[in-house]
Amino acid sequence: MPRMQTPSSVPVPPAPPLPACVVNCAVYRDGGRTDIGLDEISDILAVDDGSFIWVGLYEPEEALLDKLQEEFGLHDLAIEDAHHAHQRPKIEAYGKSLFLAVHTAQLVDGHVRFGETHIFIGPRFLVTVRHGASLSYRQVRDRFEREPELLAQGPAFALYGVLDFIVDNYQPIVNDFRDELNALEHEIFAETWRKDTIVKLYELKKELTQLRLAVTPLQDILAQLTRTQMTQVTEEAKLYFRDVLDHVVRVNDVIDTQREMLSAAMSVNLSMVAIHQGEVVKKLAGWAGLLAVPTLLASWYGMNFEFMPELHTRHGYAVMILVVAVVCIVLYRYLKKVKWL
Repeated sequence: MPRMQTPSSVPVPPAPPLPACVVNCAVYRDGGRTDIGLDEISDILAVDDGSFIWVGLYEPEEALLDKLQEEFGLHDLAIEDAHHAHQRPKIEAYGKSLFLAVHTAQLVDGHVRFGETHIFIGPRFLVTVRHGASLSYRQVRDRFEREPELLAQGPAFALYGVLDFIVDNYQPIVNDFRDELNALEHEIFAETWRKDTIVKLYELKKELTQLRLAVTPLQDILAQLTRTQMTQVTEEAKLYFRDVLDHVVRVNDVIDTQREMLSAAMSVNLSMVAIHQGEVVKKLAGWAGLLAVPTLLASWYGMNFEFMPELHTRHGYAVMILVVAVVCIVLYRYLKKVKWL
C-alpha cells in the first residue's frame, strides 16, 4: 500500500460519497489523514501498517450499522445496543473491542438537553455513534490532527479526546446552574413572595438530578479504563483517562453540592412563605381587633333598651365617639409596638 503523505505536503483528496449520517470516515497513518469509503474499511484493517480508522456517525440507520458490523467485525449485542438510544451508561468488553455508552448534555434555550454517544474501540479503530442532543466531535478531530504525536498513539487517545470533550461540556452547564441558583437566592429573600420561584427551584433540581445520572456512571467507566488490561488501552493512555476521571469527580461533587443547596433553598423558600403568611395573618388579626371595639360599642347602643348610660344626655353621642377613638388609638399604638400592624 502506498505511503500516505501529510496534509502539509499535498492537498487532501476529496472524500468519497458517504451517507448523510456519516459525519467522518477517515484513516490516520503517520500523523496524516485520508478520507475513505465504508467499503475500504476491512481492506485497510487487513494490513497492519500502524494506522487506525475513525468513523463518526449521527443517528445512523440500522442498515448502516449492519454495514459497519461487517467491516469491523463488531459483536451482535453491541450493535443491538447501538441501534437504539436510551441506553444506560456502561462499558462492556467483546473480545478485542470495547463498547461504551455515555450520556451527553448541552444547553438549549436555557434548558439542558440530553443525548447519548455509543463508542466502539478496537486495536485499530474508533467508531462514535451520536444520538439526540450531542455536539459534533469535529473539534476533537481537529485538535488531534494538529497534534500528530497524539494520533500516533492510536485509537485509545482518540477515545480520550472524545470523553474529555464530553466532560468539558458538562462544566458550562454546571456554571449556568450556579448562576441561576444565585439569582434565585435573591428572589427567595425578596419582600414579595412569587410562585414561580419555587417552580424554578424545582425545575433546576430536576435538571441537576438528570445531569447527575449522566455524570456519575461515567466515573465507573473511566475507572475501568484506567484499570483495564486490554492491549488497545496503553499505560500512557491510562494516565490521560485518569485525568478525565479527576474532572468527572469534581463535576459530580459540584452537582451534589448544588443539589444540597437547592434542597436547602426550597426549604428556606417554603419557610419564608410560611413566615410571610403568618405576618399577613397577624396584620389581619390586628385590624380585626381595631374594628371589634367600635363594633362592640355600636352593637350595645343599637339595642332597643330605654335606660342606658348617656342615652338621653346632650353630649352622649360625642362622648361615645370620643371613647371609641381613644380605645382604638391606644389599641393601635399597642399593636404597632408588638409589630402586629
